[in-house]
Amino acid sequence: MSQIIGRSWPFIEAQKLVERYRQAPPKKGYVLFETGYGPSGLPHIGTFGEVARTTMVRHAFEQLSDIPTKLFSFSDDMDGLRKVPDNIPNKELVAKHLGKPLTKVPDPFEKFNSFGEHNNAMLQSFLDSFGFQYEFQSSTHYYTNGLFDEKLQAVLNNYDAIMDIMLPSLGAERQATYSPFLPVCTRTGVVLQVPMIERNSSKGTIVYLDPETNEKIEVSIFGGACKLQWKVDWAMRWAALGVDYEMAGKDLIDSVKLASKIVRVLGGQAPEGFNYELFLDGEGQKISKSKGNGLTMEDWLTYAPHESLALYMFQSPKSAKKLHFDVIPRQVDDYLTWIEKYQTQSPEERVDNPVWHIYAGNPPKPENGPSFNMLLNLAGVCNTEDKAVLWQFLTRYNKELTPEKAPFTDRLMAYAIQYYKDFIVPAKQYRNAADFEVDVLNELANTLETMLADATAEDIQFQVYEIGKKYPFEDLKAWFKVLYEVLLGQEQGPRMGSFFALYGLKESVKLIRDAVSR
Repeated sequence: MSQIIGRSWPFIEAQKLVERYRQAPPKKGYVLFETGYGPSGLPHIGTFGEVARTTMVRHAFEQLSDIPTKLFSFSDDMDGLRKVPDNIPNKELVAKHLGKPLTKVPDPFEKFNSFGEHNNAMLQSFLDSFGFQYEFQSSTHYYTNGLFDEKLQAVLNNYDAIMDIMLPSLGAERQATYSPFLPVCTRTGVVLQVPMIERNSSKGTIVYLDPETNEKIEVSIFGGACKLQWKVDWAMRWAALGVDYEMAGKDLIDSVKLASKIVRVLGGQAPEGFNYELFLDGEGQKISKSKGNGLTMEDWLTYAPHESLALYMFQSPKSAKKLHFDVIPRQVDDYLTWIEKYQTQSPEERVDNPVWHIYAGNPPKPENGPSFNMLLNLAGVCNTEDKAVLWQFLTRYNKELTPEKAPFTDRLMAYAIQYYKDFIVPAKQYRNAADFEVDVLNELANTLETMLADATAEDIQFQVYEIGKKYPFEDLKAWFKVLYEVLLGQEQGPRMGSFFALYGLKESVKLIRDAVSR
């Protein structure tokens, strides 16, 4: 166990748990972290973010305490299916089972016994692909096997106290029909939202009127014959499992407060945790799954490695952040920067480096390859989608860089080519050089022509600076803007000394002369 205490947010969160069990460890023998999953849809970028962030807090806690830990990924698969998802086959089949628990809805993909089981399997495959360490738990399993019975009885025993907590949070119409218990209709199998007309704590039953037949129905609260409304269910689960840590989105702040009151009524303690900010789209609007106005998990992983997404989740979780395609290149390059920086940091500094948290304290060594933006620009000037062409330039620039010796760079190159093809090419707009800009570009070409082939990036960058200073630019930023717009067809670009060194001096001279003659 490390004695080094970091100052980054996972350590701040972990300290809450240290204080929680400063006097004695939990009776259950471990500290329990939990993340929730609603299996009415496939895992998404929010699922990744919640598990990644919780894992970071878990690892930080393990550096501060000897108490064992567990992470439960809990699937609410007893929920009734509210609508037919757009992205599934056999919609007509699923539509016949609306309202039933997800584990009672047929699998439209025809691979599992139910739609809930299918999506649970997708969740586990999803989490496994990123190497998360967790234990999968199913709401259906807990309800039907009596694992929640004690706390379900506690909910029935404290029915009035829970209603006193919940009713003020509801509108008048909802108050009239609200009950913590949702019976599963014995006739249709649908999860019903109906008021209770009788309760019998000693028998463990509730009574309601069948909404279609108006028949009085008495049903046990055990064995999966009932489930709980989700806020009460959340609190009951905290109490039943002894959940010590669970985070939630900012939109659930009020729900967390209600559940925290209910868990105390049930004799439990609310978990530690914090509310993370929500993501915004490219226009600064809140991302909505129904609108489809943000990046999906598949989108990000088409253009960048998951390590860059983990970095994005680590950074400022309590600040609203734009989740759009244009944030990807910066995140990848920030990731590369942190990996390189880690090598020269002290142990005290390393525990606050994001890659320490991304890799649970054991990040890989850097490959010292080019930045993602550099690869984008290299693909642009080479006008190629062939990795082999780009590797010729990289290996010439650095003989240690080969696909075999630098597998991460090889992966990055494939991402860069895809990003370049989909986003850079459509936006490219070269402009012609103005009269005095032609003069300065010609001087730059002449200077590069006289430099030795093995000139360093720093030497080339120095010359680029010196030439820019000699001409009437407002500042050197304006000079580099000329290079980006005339040579690369974009408003922003790489460090030009590094780019010219990577591309090759001979090739760079030709690039400049072709741009001038254009």
